[in-house]
Amino acid sequence: MKITIPELSLVILIGASGSGKSTFARNYFQQFEVISSDFCRGLVSDDENNQASSKDAFELLHYITAKRLATGKLTVIDATNVQPEDRKEYIKLAREYHFLSVAIALNVPEEVCHERNAQRSDRQFGSHVVRRHTQALRRSLRGLEREGFRYVHVLNSLEDINNLEIERQPLWNNRKYEKGPFDIIGDIHGCCDELEGLLQKLGYLKKPSIQSDKFWNFPLYHHPEGRKAVFLGDLVDRGNRILDTVKLVYNMVQAGTGICVPGNHEHKLLRKLRGKNVRVNHGLEQTLAEIDSIPEDIRETSIKELREFFDSLVSHYVLDGGNLVVAHAGMKKEMQGRGSGAVREFALYGETTGEIDEFGLPVRFNWASEYRGDAMVVYGHTPVPEAEWLNNTIDIDTGCVFGGKLTALRYPEKELISVDAAKVYCEPVKPLGIASNRTAQQEIDDVLHIEDVLGKRIINTRLQNNITIREENSIAALEVMSRFAANPKWLIYLPPTMSPVETSQLPGYLERPEQAFTYYQNQGITEVVCEEKHMGSRAVVVVCRDETAANRRFGVINEGIGIIYTRTGRKFFNDETLETELLTRLNTTLTDSNFWEIFNTDWVCLDCELLPWTAKAQGLLTKQYAPVGMSSRLSLGNAIALLEKAQNRGVDISSQLDSYKQRAEMANLYVDAYRRYCWNVGDISDIKLAPFHILASEGAVHTDKTHTWHMEEIAKIAKTNPELLLATNYQVIDLTDVNSKNRGITWWEEMTATGGEGMVFKPMEYIVRGNKGIIQPAIKCRGKEYLRIIYGAEYDSPENCERLRHRGLSHKRSLAMREFALGVEALSRFVAKKPLRQVHECVFGVLALESEPVDPRL
Repeated sequence: MKITIPELSLVILIGASGSGKSTFARNYFQQFEVISSDFCRGLVSDDENNQASSKDAFELLHYITAKRLATGKLTVIDATNVQPEDRKEYIKLAREYHFLSVAIALNVPEEVCHERNAQRSDRQFGSHVVRRHTQALRRSLRGLEREGFRYVHVLNSLEDINNLEIERQPLWNNRKYEKGPFDIIGDIHGCCDELEGLLQKLGYLKKPSIQSDKFWNFPLYHHPEGRKAVFLGDLVDRGNRILDTVKLVYNMVQAGTGICVPGNHEHKLLRKLRGKNVRVNHGLEQTLAEIDSIPEDIRETSIKELREFFDSLVSHYVLDGGNLVVAHAGMKKEMQGRGSGAVREFALYGETTGEIDEFGLPVRFNWASEYRGDAMVVYGHTPVPEAEWLNNTIDIDTGCVFGGKLTALRYPEKELISVDAAKVYCEPVKPLGIASNRTAQQEIDDVLHIEDVLGKRIINTRLQNNITIREENSIAALEVMSRFAANPKWLIYLPPTMSPVETSQLPGYLERPEQAFTYYQNQGITEVVCEEKHMGSRAVVVVCRDETAANRRFGVINEGIGIIYTRTGRKFFNDETLETELLTRLNTTLTDSNFWEIFNTDWVCLDCELLPWTAKAQGLLTKQYAPVGMSSRLSLGNAIALLEKAQNRGVDISSQLDSYKQRAEMANLYVDAYRRYCWNVGDISDIKLAPFHILASEGAVHTDKTHTWHMEEIAKIAKTNPELLLATNYQVIDLTDVNSKNRGITWWEEMTATGGEGMVFKPMEYIVRGNKGIIQPAIKCRGKEYLRIIYGAEYDSPENCERLRHRGLSHKRSLAMREFALGVEALSRFVAKKPLRQVHECVFGVLALESEPVDPRL
């Protein structure tokens, strides 16, 4: 015996105690597909036979069932289920989650059940229990379909049960095996001239019909590269060649060169052709007129075939392994790939609010604004002036029949192709509207939802999987972001932290270039770029060609042409006038250097150092470094004076005096160290910007370029305005050449000896993968005197230096790689025009990771 069950089924086993339900479930279903009432009793009471715990057990069973159905898992209920009230809850759950309910009744002879129960020590109850179960089961058999079960299978003998074969049948909408490529075409409404023109534009070729039937004798279109057309319904009504459109689509579907889902207009026409009483309006009269003009000798047969074709269309399709969903009016995440009346209704009509607008049309609920699914959803139904993306969905009904365009989306290329309507075939009841300078996605992104960032989150990136953001870190980041951060629409990237080199063992040094070379050599790197490390403040600069570009690409209104912000997402300058002037000068520099034309963009994101350090760190200087330096000098100077007086009186304190003089010298070095990096900022001419990465521009994240490319391109721009931009000095070091490495070490020594902060060492390629994933994208090696600012004036005394050599770097390096992966992911998502919440997820993640407990001196 063979039975077929749909792949998305809620299977209810029905049978008396001892009928073999649990054994049946084990034999024919996978372990985790089966939910047993006995097992749930055990979970809540430690006793599978404790009938007193049944209420709690079934509450748990229903909860687990709901969770499985929500994630689209076939589920089997192993319980007696002999009473209608026992089964009622499962019918309800199946409908709620758009599953098909299947009843499998094990109608086993009563004596078999008695015999089995007698062999089990845990089933010692009276025979009347099994008798009652059996009688209730047999009373229920005839009414199972009326209860709401879509499929009912009754197994009347042990032979049927033991020799059963269960076949799982994919739902009709499951075409995940179809990988494409596809050309998805929006609502046509009988505009066959435009459809033929669009197919030709898409590269389809026309050949004679393969149909022998006179009515369907119409050219067949196919693509020489095997692409397949997907039609989103509403083939009929309003246009001037309605039946030609249907014939064209029908022939492509029959030949396997096309796929079609139904629209609400096909649904209404089908009801009319079935003799239902429907209102003839909205173009249906034109379709019926064309049908009436079919030659009388084939009209009846043709109408029958039209009915069969429209009736065969499936509500929606899930394609390309679940990555693509097509439906006439769209499809919510929880409905995709499922089968129910509610799913079909949504696919045809979408969702309405129950209100009527001023044009007498139902107000449609914008389901796409709340869509959070992974699958791309392509749909039509609601005519729009331009097709545009919203939360990974796109409406491509561009109102051809109303004088707009007929549009196709090429998948997976995500390229829109369209042809203009030849004329207005039908005046729209409601105007199509005017395309806005801001996209629908930008309008929705005006508000970010707190649930998208709160709690523990796991972010998958293309460079590193499963980056965990802890709840407590999210809370800290939320406070910073909500109270201090700039407009999130500008925040497309936060730079990662950077690890120092391993600790040097040379006397008097904590950091040296040799350790950077060793790290990268051990990772298999043969060439590194050594860049001068500017003593400034990290700044991310986003600048647009003009305000129109800023409005169009970033969705900001009246916020100028760009922004300069810190590595924690705060505006760099409190003085907006200063920021505006700096951005204007940078914009002019980019224009003069032909940057916009060379990069084919109207915006760019730069990773920079902004100098001087005091432009941002004035408070740190006046409240921390300067007081420490001043008090150290005064106190140590006074102490030395007193010690010298004591020595002059003949007291032997030479060792103490020498120690204090050394400490005073260290204090002087400390003051000299921070003073090197400070100059007064009187006006904008005192500010310098030193970009070192061209992070992203329209259509490109420049992480695929070498670091020398970044240096060279920035140097070209800097030549245009050297008063504003600093080109970073760098050297390329061959790690296989001792002389080359020595040259790099000498350069570092000379630079730091004259007050330079240090260097940053990077592999030639922007992103490098090692055996265990990505390696450190950059390592800093700071100069001896600069580290005095970081670790304190006396850090290089022998006892302090020895203690600092035991600093741990593993957490810092882990943090650097995670933040780097999130930063690249944020840029990639923005360039790909993903919803702001998806970009912000990564940006927020970097800020949250900054709350992890890591030594800030590293």
